[in-house]
Amino acid sequence: MKKNFLTITLLLFLLSGCGSANNTIIENDNSINSENGANIQRTSTEENLSNNTTNSSSETYNKEEIKPKEEKLSEFSTKIYDKTDERQHNLEITCATLNEQIVKKGEEFSFTNVIGKATPNKGYEKAKIFDKQGNVEEGYGGGICQISTTLYNAVKDISGITITERHDHSNTVPYAKKGDDAAVAHGSYDFKFINNTDSDIIIHAESNGSNVIVTVNKLIYE
Repeated sequence: MKKNFLTITLLLFLLSGCGSANNTIIENDNSINSENGANIQRTSTEENLSNNTTNSSSETYNKEEIKPKEEKLSEFSTKIYDKTDERQHNLEITCATLNEQIVKKGEEFSFTNVIGKATPNKGYEKAKIFDKQGNVEEGYGGGICQISTTLYNAVKDISGITITERHDHSNTVPYAKKGDDAAVAHGSYDFKFINNTDSDIIIHAESNGSNVIVTVNKLIYE
């Protein structure tokens, strides 16, 4: 009798589904924990993204906020006499490279270091140049010396600018008086000056087809 009673009790227990209910509760608990974990991780990620966006916006704003003002120190222009397409093109490339160059206080500026060597890979074309004997020939970058000459005349009278290297051309040039020019040739002749003013300066250069114009401004940080 006792054995039959235990058997019947066990059958009733299994039919009641208690074991299945317990398993279901455990699975649901695991599911809830998993979802909570995902929610926590997602929230953390969203907060990080929000923080990054805020920081990025803040940095952009700060950069705009501290953008320096400019105060004109000097401006000089030279007339373009040789208006061949090749020379005009060389003037445009050189001005684009020189434009917005900043020379920090106490720094020495080197024209040939900034402009580099005139090569066809950079877009330079052959135009008239002088050789060392003053003879006219064709060479890549013809016209570059007009930019260096214009820059020289723009900076030479600025108080605190010290010219450290300048060379006359081997022949006269139509855009500047003798002694007011600055011949350059990568690897040999350079035009250099030291910014001994009390501030950083910025160079603006443009060629408009008729003139080369160089403006030198003082940078004011606020």
